[in-house]
Amino acid sequence: ITVRAADLVAEAEREIETLTPAQAIALVGRDDTVLIDIRDIRELDRDGRVPGAFHCPRGMLEFWIDPASPYHKPVFAQDKRFVFFCAAGARSALATLAAKRMGLAPVAHIGGGFGAWKKAGGPVEPRG
Repeated sequence: ITVRAADLVAEAEREIETLTPAQAIALVGRDDTVLIDIRDIRELDRDGRVPGAFHCPRGMLEFWIDPASPYHKPVFAQDKRFVFFCAAGARSALATLAAKRMGLAPVAHIGGGFGAWKKAGGPVEPRG
């Protein structure tokens, strides 16, 4: 291994916008923003979800963003701000950088992820 995962995350964070949990919580329910939860479905089942967030498994992100892909999801064709989050912020940093490089804009991620969101008092609902 010549590059560690932590190095990739640090590089991504230098190139993307990182929101605090409080900044992200203020975006809930806004028509101009889509919160994108990239956690694994088992994490949603176990820990709950952010109300109104769109779930996109990390492994499908690039395919769901790309309008030429047979897997494209219309949510990513909207003229909105996309805010990504995962459990702790590492995967979402990488996902946000990928989305930015693909031309999706504007994009950001939640520093500290879902864990920081919950700690800051962000709304959480059971998956269902």
